[in-house]
Amino acid sequence: MELYDSEEQQVEAIKDWWKENGKAVIFGAVIGLGGLFGWRYYQDSVTQAREAASESYTTAISALDAKGLDAQADIQAFIDSNKDAEYSVLAAMQLAKVQVEAGDLAAALEQLEWAQSATKDAALAPLLGYRVARVKAEQGEFDAALSELAAITDESWKGRVAELRGDISLRKGDSDAAYAAYTEAQQAVDASQTLQIKLDDLAK
Repeated sequence: MELYDSEEQQVEAIKDWWKENGKAVIFGAVIGLGGLFGWRYYQDSVTQAREAASESYTTAISALDAKGLDAQADIQAFIDSNKDAEYSVLAAMQLAKVQVEAGDLAAALEQLEWAQSATKDAALAPLLGYRVARVKAEQGEFDAALSELAAITDESWKGRVAELRGDISLRKGDSDAAYAAYTEAQQAVDASQTLQIKLDDLAK
């Protein structure tokens, strides 16, 4: 590091350094501040978009609750407009529920399978798989339903999956497979209270 004999030499050195590097410093500062403000703007935009999607979702679901299938077109419009948001998945699930209740299983299955492919929430994956399996079973597609259940590996769903597998096996006429599935379900942490009744019925 250079030593300066006087304050004047130090001032002159600073001036010379600024002449050589001043533009780069200013440019760097502008870029840095621009990046900071740009990031904040992006964060604010994301927050606003989420809030808007949340409000639209609430409005759409309220319409679905009030009008049932008559609100189907509005719900689908919401889903199509928010496909990158998890709210669209939730809306599809709610619409599918109403469609099942109305007996339109094909439309419900379409919504649930779309939600399966679109969700980024790992917690929703087993729920969606379970609902798809139930709808397929109601359509009489028993093997497809069982395949869907086999893909659910979450331990917290073990009892429900095994019980539904038993129900489907029983509908297929395979009482031995049904009994085995119900017995397995009974050992799970999420076992239902109806399992013993189902086992007793099979034992008769």
